[in-house]
Amino acid sequence: MRWFLLMFVGVALLGSGARGEEIPERFRLADGSLDLDKVVAHFEDLYRSTSSIAEARLTIERPRLQRSLRMKSWTEGKEKSLIVIQDPPRERGTATLKVEKNLWNYLPRIKRTIRIPPSMMLQSWMGSDFTNDDLVREASFSEDYTYELRGRIDEPDGWLIHFTAKPDIVGLWQRIELVVSPDGELPVHAKYFDHRGRLARTMSWDNVQEMDGRRLPTRMTLEPEGQENQRTILEYLSIDFDVEIPSSTFSLSELERNR
Repeated sequence: MRWFLLMFVGVALLGSGARGEEIPERFRLADGSLDLDKVVAHFEDLYRSTSSIAEARLTIERPRLQRSLRMKSWTEGKEKSLIVIQDPPRERGTATLKVEKNLWNYLPRIKRTIRIPPSMMLQSWMGSDFTNDDLVREASFSEDYTYELRGRIDEPDGWLIHFTAKPDIVGLWQRIELVVSPDGELPVHAKYFDHRGRLARTMSWDNVQEMDGRRLPTRMTLEPEGQENQRTILEYLSIDFDVEIPSSTFSLSELERNR
């Protein structure tokens, strides 16, 4: 599972020496500024690597309701992912499969597989504030957006990057304002703007832990704009990277089998 990340280029300001902070060598250009291409590659790979198997909990909070889902996910590269609900029992077996540009949902209660068209990528996933695109990360920030580094900010502390969807891309946010940590390694906060330029939602990352040798935020909190007491929290419980996954895992026949 992975979750919605970034890409950027442009003029980089070091801005860290006065604060006693240093950009790691792997993210630093010869002049000491942030190497945006490498930072982007790192973030797009942060929860995925060449392959991954993860377990997570999704908590949906509403003014009069709270419910949680436990999920397991498998990924292979950027083109294949599978998410299966394990709990609660009434949702068990509900699955989302992505293979390249194709996306399907399997509903075990009616034993039916439904293809999700590109026009529905920004629709809610399982009644949460996350979208279909968020859960399978169909959008590529390195291909579907132009980008610009705006420099260092104090609140929250980090680098501010602006992303703007390319004119010929359908179904994406118009603009995303992302803040990454001062060392360029972790996402911290993001604002998502719709096609009218209105703030639609905010995302925050926290609870940084090491999982399978990789340091990353294990909790994401998504809050829609203008909706009081409403948010969705995605918590990674475990992640194993660079694991061997049978190719049949990412097939329609496997999607429907034994669920």
